[in-house]
Amino acid sequence: MATSRGVRNAAFRQLRGQRSPGEFAAAIRRAAREIGEQVACDARYIGRVEAGEIRCPNYAYERVFLHMFPGSALEDLGFSDRGTVRGRGMHAASADPPSPPHTSQNNEESDVLRRAFMAGGSAVLAAVPLGLGPAPVPSPRHVGDAEVSAVEAAVRQIRLLDDRHGADGLYQRAAQPLQAAYALLDAGTARQAVADRLHTGAGELAISVGWLAHDSGRFDDARSHYAEALATARVAGDPALEAHAFCNTAFLARDAGRPREAVRAAQAGERAAKHLSSPRLLSLLTLREAGGWAGLGDRTACAETLVRAKSLFARGTSDADPEWMSFFVEAELEMLEGQCWSALGDWPRAAQHAERAAALQDPHFARNLALYRAQLADDLVRAGAPDRAAAAGHQVLDLLDQVQSSRIQAMLAGTARRLLPERRTAGVPAFLERHASTPRLV
Repeated sequence: MATSRGVRNAAFRQLRGQRSPGEFAAAIRRAAREIGEQVACDARYIGRVEAGEIRCPNYAYERVFLHMFPGSALEDLGFSDRGTVRGRGMHAASADPPSPPHTSQNNEESDVLRRAFMAGGSAVLAAVPLGLGPAPVPSPRHVGDAEVSAVEAAVRQIRLLDDRHGADGLYQRAAQPLQAAYALLDAGTARQAVADRLHTGAGELAISVGWLAHDSGRFDDARSHYAEALATARVAGDPALEAHAFCNTAFLARDAGRPREAVRAAQAGERAAKHLSSPRLLSLLTLREAGGWAGLGDRTACAETLVRAKSLFARGTSDADPEWMSFFVEAELEMLEGQCWSALGDWPRAAQHAERAAALQDPHFARNLALYRAQLADDLVRAGAPDRAAAAGHQVLDLLDQVQSSRIQAMLAGTARRLLPERRTAGVPAFLERHASTPRLV
């Protein structure tokens, strides 16, 4: 039995049985791990499915559900056929058909987000800085420069705070300005130039919030936000925003263990960016593609793509470089290349690049510095240098009072596990003891 909008999913509720929503969510997460998927399922997600808000699960959830209930189709689980929920909302407004990476996004979650943005109304605009919370403003007949400037300021503020402190403490706070931005889009604008700025600002804000979700391990939320940004780019005919959305989609796909999707998304971003006169943007997209090839174990394709990426990077900066790319300096280039060699199992080579990245990184950007050192620690332990790995691990711990990032803590926890057999090596016991006593993010 397939649900329709607003109709409760009785079949899914029946599958839950006597388990609480939280218990059922835990079972789904366990099933996901059995097949190598990663889903951020919780009681809220179960409630949304049972309420009929999610008419069709995204592809990751679909694979998990069909693994849990072999022999069933989505319709047997109370969901609608995927074809009936594709192309809704902003996706339908685009004259161009969605690309393959886009169609693998969480379409039904994007639709739910759209309704949430609309429900927020146009009378709320989030204040900047984020810590001030929502600021009521008069409901305008048409949105003007002041409102659009506030959206753009929110994007910059989120990026600045993320660079310095990491994502975990920001994600929930960033949802409110994002909701306000899309409410402003719905309110309409009198001038096309303002409308164009607002579409770009809302899309960039969706990507920024998506990145906060991504870096804090909320992969499904990140997919939803990136999909929303891509849809906004398509509607607005904004190739720069489209390239940015594909860039982050490729990054997320790599981290989520979908390397082929990472390659396709990066290549789609390269096509969107080819006329933007920004070699650095093309370089970053090409590095995203290289990361996908590395995940696929294709050393030749990865090496060839890295050569192309470094050649593009060497062409220098341009006035056309997007503002969001300020992080993409030589240190990041080294880091991304190192991650490719790490994925290919060449740990010594990976460690060399991670070490250069940490040495080159501006210490004011604590989040990236912690990330580079965490990568270095992991590469070193895998390369057979446990003493150096422990030393790098201590440097990461030194930064954790400034940085809140689930990604970095997960990397460091993996390094600690790999160091356990080396407990007799100088420096390792002290690191393990300190790591074990460090509070974790919840």
